[in-house]
Amino acid sequence: MSKETPTSDSIPFTTEHSIEPDLIIRLFEEELQDTLTSENLQANIQSVKGFLYNRDYLTAFDDDTKRFAYVTRWTPMRALSYSSLFGSLGPLTERLRDPEAKTKFLCIGGGAASELVGLGSVFCRLKEYTPKSESQVTIDIVDIANWENVVSKIGDYMKGHWIYDSTKLNYNFLCDDILAIQRPVPEYSTYDFITLMFTTNELFAEKRTETVKFLKNMNEKCRSGCYLLIAESAGSYSHITIGKKKFPVQFLINTILCGEPGKNNGPWEIVKSSESCWYRIDQKQIKYSMKLENMRFFYYLFKKK
Repeated sequence: MSKETPTSDSIPFTTEHSIEPDLIIRLFEEELQDTLTSENLQANIQSVKGFLYNRDYLTAFDDDTKRFAYVTRWTPMRALSYSSLFGSLGPLTERLRDPEAKTKFLCIGGGAASELVGLGSVFCRLKEYTPKSESQVTIDIVDIANWENVVSKIGDYMKGHWIYDSTKLNYNFLCDDILAIQRPVPEYSTYDFITLMFTTNELFAEKRTETVKFLKNMNEKCRSGCYLLIAESAGSYSHITIGKKKFPVQFLINTILCGEPGKNNGPWEIVKSSESCWYRIDQKQIKYSMKLENMRFFYYLFKKK
């Protein structure tokens, strides 16, 4: 596949390869009804915002009250944008359209379930064309906070409402530190598609050296043909000092994965990217109990050589 030049663009509100946005919002309205109607919801959201502002991620997500407050406020808009983004990636939709393909996903830092909903949205829509085929997906989610109840609640809804044969849509949650690379789980070589959505900035901020080792470990362990999708808020990356020079962290990531700039001598190649991508909510098409905001982010889709 040929390398594409980074662009500044937008992704559509929805795609033909995704479950409709109103059905995605219905998932959250129905499954999070108790949280949405809680008199303490706004206070819990403000508490989470305060911890996130101070980069205290462990405290922000240290109990289900905070975790469900976060999911109620922020997961719906991310799930909508991920559904559209995933539905716009040719390599992903081609794979999920294959009636015989058994695809394994690893979502690193995906405990809030946006990736689960986005991937499930695309797979369940494409599965409608061959509902009795052998194709299936397994979505493994790894997060340092214990999002198991969130993942189970949302995943079970998708299995019960979005797909003809629920055994073809599978998910697993692992509460673990992905930077503890000496552990045998996860086995990167078993995955077809790995996501790092709005996660790399946090990893570098917390443990810079370990994050570099983590990326290099994926260089070594991921199999040829595996795809890696990295997305982050546009303009949010800090700089890192190497010697006497400062570099954007995204430059460092691309160098680790793809090699020296212009030489493409690393183990990965960029097959699609956008330096500034907008996802805009169509307020006329959906209504939700909380504010849904537009998102601006960049993404890189890498393929292992």
